[in-house]
Amino acid sequence: MLDVDAVVFDIGETLVDETRSWESWADWLGIPRLTLLGLIGWGAGNDVQPSDVVRMLRPDFDYRAEVQRRGAAGIPVGFAHTDLYPDAVPALRGLAAAGVRVGIAGNQPTGVEDMFHELGVELALCASSGTWRLSKPDPRFFARIAEALALPPARIAYVGDRLDNDVFPALAAGMLAVHIRRGPWGWAHALRPDAQRATLRVDSLLDLLQ
Repeated sequence: MLDVDAVVFDIGETLVDETRSWESWADWLGIPRLTLLGLIGWGAGNDVQPSDVVRMLRPDFDYRAEVQRRGAAGIPVGFAHTDLYPDAVPALRGLAAAGVRVGIAGNQPTGVEDMFHELGVELALCASSGTWRLSKPDPRFFARIAEALALPPARIAYVGDRLDNDVFPALAAGMLAVHIRRGPWGWAHALRPDAQRATLRVDSLLDLLQ
């Protein structure tokens, strides 16, 4: 196990499988699922953000307006407990049981925090970019994590699937950085030579317990 006092997790494609969410968006926008998912994967390997991928296919896409339209149609936007990767809750519980402070902080709307508070896992931190009004890779996001935990950065490990949003800014903040090879970004970024900069590279969150 990492020699740290706290382990903080990214959300999308680290704890949560975003497949269902993106398929829902594809259906809503009338884009074939494989087309949208395939181009998101292409974007992951070419530093093109998902929002820009969507606008390639739907140039007039307005996220906030579409969220409101979906809400009016009774289609929720966000994640469900069934979207969690199978190793997510066991890893959170295992770390907590080992006496490690567990945190969750990612680029997501504020509402995602409710789902994690319902897991029955003791969390030392549960925050989102929506609440903090700060988004990764902004250095202030990682400074806010250390401040919220009242710990030196060197005693915190941050776990994420992306080098640009997770690993590199965590290292720059003085934290340990764990890169998980899962999801489009995790696999694409694992192929880059600078992925070796991560403090630790894993294929499962349960590896953190070993």
